[in-house]
Amino acid sequence: MELAEIGLVGLGTMGAALALNIAEKGHRIAVWNRTGTVTDAFVAEAGELAARVVPTHSLQALVDAIAPPRAIILMVPAGDAVDQQIAALRPLLGKDDLIIDAGNANFHDTERRSAEAEVQGVSFIGMGVSGGEEGARHGPSIMGGGPRAAWDRVAPILTSIAARHGEVPCATWMGPGGAGHFVKTVHNGIEYADMQMITEVYGLMRDGLGMAAPAIADVFDGWNAGALRSYLVEISGAVARAVDPETGAAMLDVILDAAGQKGTGRWTAIEAQHLAAPVPVIEAAVMARNVSSRLAERQAGQAAFGAGPQPVSLTVEDLEGALMAGKILCYAQGFTMLDAASKTFGWGVPLPECAKVWRAGCIIRSDMLDHMAQALTEDPGRNLILAPTFAALLKQHHGALRKVVAAAALNGHGLPALSAGLAWFDLMRTARGTANMIQGQRDFFGAHGFDRLDGKPVHHGPWGGHA
Repeated sequence: MELAEIGLVGLGTMGAALALNIAEKGHRIAVWNRTGTVTDAFVAEAGELAARVVPTHSLQALVDAIAPPRAIILMVPAGDAVDQQIAALRPLLGKDDLIIDAGNANFHDTERRSAEAEVQGVSFIGMGVSGGEEGARHGPSIMGGGPRAAWDRVAPILTSIAARHGEVPCATWMGPGGAGHFVKTVHNGIEYADMQMITEVYGLMRDGLGMAAPAIADVFDGWNAGALRSYLVEISGAVARAVDPETGAAMLDVILDAAGQKGTGRWTAIEAQHLAAPVPVIEAAVMARNVSSRLAERQAGQAAFGAGPQPVSLTVEDLEGALMAGKILCYAQGFTMLDAASKTFGWGVPLPECAKVWRAGCIIRSDMLDHMAQALTEDPGRNLILAPTFAALLKQHHGALRKVVAAAALNGHGLPALSAGLAWFDLMRTARGTANMIQGQRDFFGAHGFDRLDGKPVHHGPWGGHA
């Protein structure tokens, strides 16, 4: 039997799609699933691609079916299942073999698994994969982390299956250890924020401007033909245009307004606090999802405090400008967080490559990322809001963001993400802020000291013996 180039464990939705993608790109792949009937069904439904798929019904058979040095992709649920699968595989593998975790792992787990791999002698890659089922099947964005030599060995297969921006594959090594999974986590945090900001302008159109779903779809379609062109704006138009086959109503008007989440946005917010790298737009988006699930309390709140959002005097152009500004601010926060993590953990994450990898295949892909990649190439250490292209856009659009946030606040529309972005922007453009009061308070009650503007060495205030 001809041996496979690579193996894959886990034939769920994402695993099956990725396996077909690998086979379609001309690579022979061995597959194994804990339930053998799933493996058999996958091969039976693979059509012509089945000729490049080697089905196996035990882990030993999987290992035996792969040409050494072996590489095996894990597409199993994050957490204990990954550890259990690694523990089952390691005794069957040689020192030159490689395990690739392609799930949505917490990067702390990936760091631990990478350290264990060094001791146990089987190489390990933590690989972020974005794009959902469609991306996995036809071209995802891939963010690799682990030993560079291990990445280089499997890069020809991974770059062949990745999405492409022009001729450039959206698959890159991000650094050692958990770097790849961390980049994927921040990607997902930005995804939460991008979706929330789109949701907020949708709410203003629906509840503030009285627009029906088809008209809202027209707006999103128009925006997707301009500077806001992106996957999320595109699908927002499609979602708004869809009709419920059961009632004939707009699909949006029959969907319960309680958002689900799998935790990656929350991880981003938590890690940002540890890194002292503020991402308030992402934090606000996570908060909004949590609040959305509190249906009974929200209903009680409306009964107690009033009739909810009221009409606003805004234009669609105002909303477009606000969304443009909010998007820039959100991405600037995300890249600053990536830079902070890279320095803290010694990863050397190539920020321009992050932007390039996200230009196609992933959920947050947008035309704007091309300009961000260029700005980060010019100066990776500069905050994106200070890059000439984005500084000019913010000067043009922050007035719209300010107008939208103010009108929303006055008329009862909750805009947590757009409001958080504006507050962060105003703090970032204020040379003399107000934290001197905080330092005075801290010194008063705790003798924590402070720095003086004149540089003099007196570090405590005249608090009358209180400090």
